[in-house]
Amino acid sequence: MKIYEDYISKLEGELSVTETEQAKREAAHDIFLIKFSELRKMQGIRQNEIKSFSQSGISKLESRKDIKISTLINYMNELGMGMEIKVYPRGTHDENQEIVLVKV
Repeated sequence: MKIYEDYISKLEGELSVTETEQAKREAAHDIFLIKFSELRKMQGIRQNEIKSFSQSGISKLESRKDIKISTLINYMNELGMGMEIKVYPRGTHDENQEIVLVKV
């Protein structure tokens, strides 16, 4: 892990702040997509087994740049999973300042 951290620090030193932030956003999105498709796999559900979506629709959904909240809720319902969307002030993740926007 140390080698990885050194490499990240080196890259951050070579990029502008804007480029670094963009790279972090892209990495976070890629991690989201991996986790998103893993949810279905963890439930043991294949793409073609989800009733309210076509197989190609699931494939597209699991690789989209953005997803409507209503679509995400429908997808989670099909997987038999609940979800919660929380907000909190930037720069902190204080549970006392969290507000639950959606819980289904």
